[in-house]
Amino acid sequence: MKFKIPFTLSSAEALKKKAGGIAKYARTGKKTFYSLEKHLKDADTDITKDEYIAISLKTFLCSFIILSIIFMVILGILHIRHFYLYGIAISLLFSFFVLSSQLSYPKIYSLRKAREIEKDLISALQDILVQLNSGIPIFNILVNIAASDYGILSKELGKAVREITSGKPQLEAIDELGNRTSSLYFKRTLWQISNGMRSGSDISVVIKDNIDNLSKEQVIQLQSYGNKLNPLVMFYMLLTVILPVLALTFLIIISSMLNLSDMMIKLIFAAIFIFVVLLQIMFLGMLKTRRPSLL
Repeated sequence: MKFKIPFTLSSAEALKKKAGGIAKYARTGKKTFYSLEKHLKDADTDITKDEYIAISLKTFLCSFIILSIIFMVILGILHIRHFYLYGIAISLLFSFFVLSSQLSYPKIYSLRKAREIEKDLISALQDILVQLNSGIPIFNILVNIAASDYGILSKELGKAVREITSGKPQLEAIDELGNRTSSLYFKRTLWQISNGMRSGSDISVVIKDNIDNLSKEQVIQLQSYGNKLNPLVMFYMLLTVILPVLALTFLIIISSMLNLSDMMIKLIFAAIFIFVVLLQIMFLGMLKTRRPSLL
């Protein structure tokens, strides 16, 4: 997963350099936007929260200026009264949407990353358990998992392996990885492994207990997902099948009574079509976001 700030064309590093002049005016306290700073660290970027806020503010100003010019020209060509006021109002609305999207993106990125980690967590733990039972040392197991095809989970463990190789104590590297990740299940697993190593417990027993707990959690997530699908399907049928059919029937009757123009009828049909398409996209997004993370 690549950290790409929405509504921008340049890379995060290039945007950081361009927004350097604004960063000194966007300084915040340590507790202000603390979660933003945490999510930026989880995204493996060299951007501080002040620099990220500066990037968002610059994008807000640029989008406001460009959109104001575009909307004013369009509304002016259409000869709408007070077109400049409407142009500024619409531009502000879109610009605030861009600003809120950029400020919330690190959190969304962090959550997506956590879901990608949890998707491969049970398989990776089963692999670790097999290697532990074969007598392979824990550091060699971490190296093997980091070199395996477990997606972002392998990359995260690869960071810990590089830190250990560079001289950092093994327990400290595992603890820091657990504190840095936004995945609750991965964090819990790393802490239990760390505590087991400190207390001298059998790590294979710790890993096996984690697999059992995650498997139970997986079943609970599946049951919860099935229960959520029923109202979603009813919502989908109501808004994308029943309501459009009723709207079309009502439109046909009204158009014959009010003698609506052909252009008006076509616009209404197009609006209904766009509405149904947007609902389809929204429904697919809702299904994706509610999908259990351990699957």
